[in-house]
Amino acid sequence: MPHGDAPLLIYDGDCAFCRYCVHYARAATDGTVAFQPYQAVARDYPEISEAQFRAAVQLIQPEQPPLAGAQATFRTLELGGLTRIPARLYRLFPPFAFVSEWGYRLVAKNRGAALRVSRWLFGEPLCPTTVTSTTWLFLRLLAVVYLAAFGSFTWQAAGLIGEQGILPARQFLAAVGGSYGVERYPLLPTLLWLDASTGSILAVGLAGCGLSLLLLVDRYTRLVLPCLYLLYLSLLHVAQRFMAYQWDILLLECGFLAMLLDWRPHLGIWLYRWLLFRFLLLSGLVKLWSGDPVWRDFSALKYHFETQPLPNVVAWYADQLPDWALSAGVAYVFVVELVVPFLVLLPRRPRRLAATLIALFQLSIILSGSYNFFNLLTLCLCLLLLDDRYLERYLPQWLARRAKRQRRCHPAAGGIAYPAVACYLLLSALLLGASLHWFRPVGVAGRLVYWSSPWHIANSYGLFAVMTTERREILLEGSRDGRQWRSYELPYKPGDPGRAPGWATPLQPRLDWQLWFAAMQSPAENRWIQGLVAGLLKGEPPILRLFTRNPFPENPPRYVRASLYRYRFTTYEERRETGNWWHREYLGEYWPVTAWRLPLERDTTP
Repeated sequence: MPHGDAPLLIYDGDCAFCRYCVHYARAATDGTVAFQPYQAVARDYPEISEAQFRAAVQLIQPEQPPLAGAQATFRTLELGGLTRIPARLYRLFPPFAFVSEWGYRLVAKNRGAALRVSRWLFGEPLCPTTVTSTTWLFLRLLAVVYLAAFGSFTWQAAGLIGEQGILPARQFLAAVGGSYGVERYPLLPTLLWLDASTGSILAVGLAGCGLSLLLLVDRYTRLVLPCLYLLYLSLLHVAQRFMAYQWDILLLECGFLAMLLDWRPHLGIWLYRWLLFRFLLLSGLVKLWSGDPVWRDFSALKYHFETQPLPNVVAWYADQLPDWALSAGVAYVFVVELVVPFLVLLPRRPRRLAATLIALFQLSIILSGSYNFFNLLTLCLCLLLLDDRYLERYLPQWLARRAKRQRRCHPAAGGIAYPAVACYLLLSALLLGASLHWFRPVGVAGRLVYWSSPWHIANSYGLFAVMTTERREILLEGSRDGRQWRSYELPYKPGDPGRAPGWATPLQPRLDWQLWFAAMQSPAENRWIQGLVAGLLKGEPPILRLFTRNPFPENPPRYVRASLYRYRFTTYEERRETGNWWHREYLGEYWPVTAWRLPLERDTTP
C-alpha cells in the first residue's frame, strides 16, 4: 500500500457533503483510519477509475480488495471502534446490504440536498457526540428526585401504612400471604416481607434518603443505583393505594435504566429517549381515544386549573384567562404530546427543539399545580436529549470539569448490559403495541409481561385521558355531641374557602391526593376511608400528623363523618367582595356519622 499500513478512506475532495461527513469520521475514528481526497492520491491506485472515485468512497485495507460505498462506510465505522453492527449485518444479511447500497446511491446522487438536510439535523461542523457531562449531571438530578420521593413518603409512611396507619402494610402482607402462599414473593417483590413494622418501613425510607445523597455526591454509584431501585420498589408494593400513581412507576423505570446508563452511556441515553417517546405519545393518544369532548373541542383547560388534584395560587389566576388563551394552551398540549415525541428520536437539532418545548410544558405545569416530583423527573429526561457540546455552553466551568472526570464505562459491562437491554426493549415494545391496540400479548409474550410487571422495568402510560369538569371535595369533621361539628384540615387540599391554595412540589401529600380521587367515586370504592375514620376516632398520632389542623388536640371526638362539597374558584369580583379563593356548595353526606364505640376494622383486602 502506497500510504502505509493504516486503512485509507478515499473521498471526493470537491464534494462539500463528503468533506462534511469525513470531518466527523476523522474525529470519531481517532487515527485508526487515514483519510485522503482522491484528487491527491488517485495516481497511487490506477485500478480504480476517476468515475468510481467520484461515485463512492473507497476503503483501501492491507492485503484486501478495495471496498466501496455503504460497505466501505460501515467497515470504516467498525475499524474505528464506533460500532460493529452495520458491518456485520452487511456481511451476514444480503437484504440489508442491498438496501444500504440503494440508500447510499440515492444520497450520492443528491449530495446538495443531503448536505442541507444534514446541517439542519446535526448542525455544523458535524462532530462525534459525547454524553459524559450529560449522563453525569442526569444521575445527580435523578438523585434529587429520588431524595424528594423517599423523603416525602417516609415523612407520611407511619400515618399511611404503619401499624397505626390507615392501611397497615403488615396486615396487607399477611392477607396477601394467606391468599397466594409462596407465589406471593414474585407477585409482590418487596424487602418488607422480612418485617413490615412501622420501624422497618421508616428504615427503608431513610435508607433511600441516605443512598440518594450518596448518588448526589457521586459515591459508589454502581452499588447505589440498584439499591435505590429495590428500596423504592419495596415501598411501592406495600403502599397499596397510596403509591398507585404513574410517576411512581416512571421513577422505577428511570431507576432501572439508570443502571444501564452508568454501564453504557450512549446506549442508555437512547433507551431513555425511547422511554420519553412512549410516555409523551401515549399521554397524547389516550386523550384522543377517550372521546372526551372537552379535549376534542379544546376547552379542557377551562376546567383543568380548578379541578386538578392540588392547585396553587397561580392556578387561580390561570383559571381567569380568556377562553382563546386556554384553547391555545390545549393546542400546545397536543403538539407536545403528539408531534414532539417524534423529534425525540431524531438527531441533535430536532432533539434540542424537543427538549425546549417539553421543558416549557413541564415548567408551566410546575408553576400552576403541585405534581410532586413528576414534572421534575420529566425535566431530567429532557436533559438526555442534549449532548455535551450543547450542554457545556451553559454549565458553570467547575461543574463541567467535574462532570468530565466521570469514569469511562467498564469493558466488561457489555456482558451485563446487553441481555438487560434486550429484555427491556422487548417488554417496552410489547407494552407499547398493546397500548396502541396493535395486538394483545398472549402465550409466551403474555407470560413475560405478567411475570415482569411487578418489577416495573417497563410500563404503559397515559395521563389525564378524561378531564374532570367538576371539583368535589371530601371534608372530614368530628364532633363530641353529634350537633356541633369541627373540620379537620389537610395541608394542601382545598378546605377553608378563605385559605389560599398551597404549593406542595416536590413533595406529594398522598392522603390529600387520594381524597381527591375518592371524591369522584363512591364510598364503596374507597373502603380505605374506614381506616382513616377509625384513626381519627382513636386519635392515632401518626394519622393526625398528616393534618395541619386537628380540631380535637386534647381528646379525640366521639363522632366522625365525611361531607361532600362542590368547589369552584371564585372570580375576581367574588374575591374582592369576600376575600375567598373558593366558593363551595354542600352536596350531602359522603361517609355516615361513625361513633367510636362501633367496631372499626381496617380493610386489608389485597
